Amino acid sequence: MKAVLELMTNYQEFASMDDLTVALSDQIARTLAAAIEARGKAVLAVSGGSTPEPVYRQLSFAPINWSKVTIVLVDDRWVDPGLAGSNETFVRNCLLQDLAAKARFVGLKTPHGTPAEAVDAVNERLAILSRPFDAVVLGMGNDGHTASWFPEAEGLEAALNDDTLMAAAVTAERSDITGPFVERMTLTRSALRGARFTALLLKGTDKRSSWARVIGPGPIEEMPVRALLNDPAIDLSICWAP
Repeated sequence: MKAVLELMTNYQEFASMDDLTVALSDQIARTLAAAIEARGKAVLAVSGGSTPEPVYRQLSFAPINWSKVTIVLVDDRWVDPGLAGSNETFVRNCLLQDLAAKARFVGLKTPHGTPAEAVDAVNERLAILSRPFDAVVLGMGNDGHTASWFPEAEGLEAALNDDTLMAAAVTAERSDITGPFVERMTLTRSALRGARFTALLLKGTDKRSSWARVIGPGPIEEMPVRALLNDPAIDLSICWAP
């Protein structure tokens, strides 16, 4: 399995999560700083989850002009900020702190009752963001989902669309991975295209085994993270640590 993984030129293996944290936070900070120097602003799209948390905490101390940075969520559960499961609350608590507290934040939750009712409003909200994004941080579940692109989910086709919409409403099939939070709002594949730096974080032997399945044969709908590998407009860096 290791030999197969190492055939991927953008696959990086780190000796520890600490090493990954230092390297990735530095790469993101340098990418954002270069964007600010070149264009006067930068956009960073981030995912929730325990794996990227140390990266975000380290990144929050990066000495860049955070007032020129907009941070947007890759996806969120359809719960209000402050409640259990909110990616917005998670990101505010671990990334929008210290020096990064000056960044602008764009969330995906609205007062609408369901993501389907909110999708037009969210797309309007996201339309003001500069694209392509400068940096994107993604994770992956053992079921092969990334963002809220869950296998066989209602709305998955819209999330993987080829049009210009940036957000899609998704209702996942309930599982141990989704828990009770099956209704989601997610960025689309279209929104992620062309990003200057896109990292997919993997941690542990289980995720390594799952990734070996991802790069094997099979349809995108079975393991939707495959959509990233099949898109020439997405330059993906895979970062693994034990």
